[in-house]
Amino acid sequence: MSKSPQSATANRVMSIDAYRGFVMLAMASSGFGFSMLAKPENLQKLRDAKLNYLPEGLWKFLAYQFDHVVWTGCSFWDLIQPSFMFLVGVALPFSYSRRESEGQSASARFLHVLWRSFVLVALGVFLSSNGAKQSNFTFVNVLSQIGLGYPLLYLLRERSQRTQLVAAAVILVGYWGWFANYTIPPQQLAEVKAAISDRDAKLVAANRTIQPEPTPMTGIGSHWNKHVNAAAGADRKLLNAFPSEKEPFHGKAFWINDGGYQTLNFIPSLATMLFGLMAGTLLRSGASDSDKVKWLLKAGACCFAVSMALDTSIWPIAIPSCDWHLAPIVKRIWSPGWAVFSTGWTFWMLAAFYWVIDVRQWRLWSWPLVIVGMNSIAMYVMAQLMKNWVGASMKTHLATVDAIFGWQQGIAFKVFGEYPLATPLGHAARLFGLWLICVWLYRRKIFVRV
Repeated sequence: MSKSPQSATANRVMSIDAYRGFVMLAMASSGFGFSMLAKPENLQKLRDAKLNYLPEGLWKFLAYQFDHVVWTGCSFWDLIQPSFMFLVGVALPFSYSRRESEGQSASARFLHVLWRSFVLVALGVFLSSNGAKQSNFTFVNVLSQIGLGYPLLYLLRERSQRTQLVAAAVILVGYWGWFANYTIPPQQLAEVKAAISDRDAKLVAANRTIQPEPTPMTGIGSHWNKHVNAAAGADRKLLNAFPSEKEPFHGKAFWINDGGYQTLNFIPSLATMLFGLMAGTLLRSGASDSDKVKWLLKAGACCFAVSMALDTSIWPIAIPSCDWHLAPIVKRIWSPGWAVFSTGWTFWMLAAFYWVIDVRQWRLWSWPLVIVGMNSIAMYVMAQLMKNWVGASMKTHLATVDAIFGWQQGIAFKVFGEYPLATPLGHAARLFGLWLICVWLYRRKIFVRV
């Protein structure tokens, strides 16, 4: 933890903090509950209350953009994690160049990298275990994913941009080749299907909703299907080496990850951080501002061209004669196609923030984002552990306001109750509460560091 105003704010590229803050606020919003509001029964409540001011198509659009896609494709919500990981790479040249300028030795810097990597992985496990009876050894949390790839990212920090690009290409092509040459053994496939059936039966018994599985891809794309890909097979070996509170199924505690997320996602996501490292090195260079923005825009365009040429499912308009999936764009397993496609967006978003804030110097509007971006770890942890508590506290005190003024079904009811717009209002209120904590930390110059 740092408490130095000068060290925390001097020589910063504000656009990086603003972009990071934007990502953290989006993550902490829980999508404002749009996916819940867009369900048919809730849209009917809006109609009954004559509050359907917006077209139902717009509510459904918001629901899609503020939730993860089922498997292939991309929504705004899917871009939160790649943005965060990309910005880790962007920030690395700044942080370790500062340490070097302060006289810290190379060995001390690398020891700090290893320590930071360990803390991030441990913190990811800790957050994933919240509410569990014992430690939940899963490593798909974004903090764990960053920690697993961080040491190699650091070792490539002082290499040339060409070397970094070649390293990213080798990672992605090699990972693609591993998936493309993997076929799940027939016996294991049968066990996976049995595990899914067992899970669904337990959900039905508990009166919980069964989430539909995505339609399997065929052809070469089938190697990236949910639960039967190479990384899923690796997790069935890796995660069963750790203790688990889960009831063993056929002798193993882990068979499937319900969301399809896998531990080895950190390998292709290292390429995402490497692309960020290249962008951060550019921003620290002596190139002109216009050249920096042009480079970021061109790099993003190249990423789109490559990824969309390899997977037509991401095209905005389907063309019948063009239907191939050589490198499917799947965020949940961080497929190479996804790593490249999502990086296109992160390049462009960084370019937009940099041009507006650091080139045009339009900064005043970004202050609410910057204070969150400067305490991103704090915001992430609070969003994981405190969001429900903050919401419950606000509901309690808003109910008191209602009682004082004699309002029947007043503020608390409309924000947290059965009011048709209560879901997005409640999430917005909780987000505002977390933001106020970041304001408090910022005003006291307290910045949580790992």
